[in-house]
Amino acid sequence: MQEEKILFNATLCFPVKGDEILLGRKMQKIGQGCWNGYGGGIENGETPAQSMLRELNEEAGVTASADALEKVAVMCFHNTTTDGGSFVCKVHIYLLHKWEGDFQTTDEISNPTWFKKKRLPLKEMMKADRKWLRVVLKGNKIVGEAKYGPLQKTLLGKVKFRFVDFFVDN
Repeated sequence: MQEEKILFNATLCFPVKGDEILLGRKMQKIGQGCWNGYGGGIENGETPAQSMLRELNEEAGVTASADALEKVAVMCFHNTTTDGGSFVCKVHIYLLHKWEGDFQTTDEISNPTWFKKKRLPLKEMMKADRKWLRVVLKGNKIVGEAKYGPLQKTLLGKVKFRFVDFFVDN
């Protein structure tokens, strides 16, 4: 059974090269079993970019610098817990353009695989990601929200987003 995790501030990153994007299988917690990017919770004292760089090293065994990150979205995910409670997780989303090392399988993400941007495994990704990820891969920047049922298994309503010109809080 998937572990329920309550998280309020997080990061998510998708390594890209040319017309391809790297995804891995989430092995635990939010998104377990789905193809996804790399990321996790922002720790006290970290900026979103610092958190993202730490998570890349922990989850994938690669290193990168902040100037290799391109912030492309901020999504607020409204989540319902199994006991009927709720919480909102604000996720800072990046594309990663340069890194050092090879992406490794870890306890959190396995089977790093390159996919063509136009041929994403959408049916095996988190339901909200199916709606917004292709938009940012086309070069857009967005701010949006999605509402999930317990364990992020169902979407409650439509994924909403609006286009923005830039982000300044990298």
